[in-house]
Amino acid sequence: MPSFDVTRSRFRLSDDEVFVLAQLATGQPVPESMEPAAARLRDAGLADGAGELSALLLPLMKTLVQPSVILSLEAGGRQGTLHHGLLIGDEHVVCHETWPGEEEAEYRLVEPRTVVWTLADLVALRQSGGETDEEVVETTVGVLEAGLTALEKAASVPGADERALVAEALGAAGGATAAPRLAELIVELRSQWRMTAAWQGRRDGAQGVAARAVAAWDCGPLGYWLRELPAEPLAEGAAGEGSPFRLRRVAPKRVWQELTALLPDAAELG
Repeated sequence: MPSFDVTRSRFRLSDDEVFVLAQLATGQPVPESMEPAAARLRDAGLADGAGELSALLLPLMKTLVQPSVILSLEAGGRQGTLHHGLLIGDEHVVCHETWPGEEEAEYRLVEPRTVVWTLADLVALRQSGGETDEEVVETTVGVLEAGLTALEKAASVPGADERALVAEALGAAGGATAAPRLAELIVELRSQWRMTAAWQGRRDGAQGVAARAVAAWDCGPLGYWLRELPAEPLAEGAAGEGSPFRLRRVAPKRVWQELTALLPDAAELG
């Protein structure tokens, strides 16, 4: 059931409900298959029988329908993959966050001056830790996938030595050299995430969608690791089992810099 919190300009909405709101906001018909979502919105007081939206939704929908910059975050961990993001409009900024096992996401307005802080919050980035010695771990995508699969299996076995089982799988897949350190990283992995910024700009000299992306691992006590290979932006299916995979350990400050660099400047927005 959709709901809202007037005090903080935030809303809980499912994908179907967001679709219906976008249709209503742009004057488009709502498909019959979406009628259950439309009914829920009416019951919650966010739309009426004539298709008019509540005034509470206007800043949110204006930004959702006409964003200048879209930032998408895909974060994977032991609870599965979650999708969060940020929509930057001419006047407002909207953040949306999902929750493990929940169909609805929270949409809220955020202060435009805090965009980078909000992005950092979405990936649970901490400032503590100071400088750290850089370290590189290299293998292939196929070896990495073997390690992640081993971790998933080990997690379902009470008392299993996850690190030993992951290291064994990495070695069997041909990654013996990187196995000891990579096994540690995989076992301590809190989340592996990829954030992409997209906007209408110029690409290869012509008008089109421009994009930048950064990917990283948060390995808790073992720190932050930027994924340098496969390089971003990465098209679906572009990396195969034999593709090189490289992680570089960096200080939290470097991750903050990478998030800041995602945002286009005024010239890039045209």
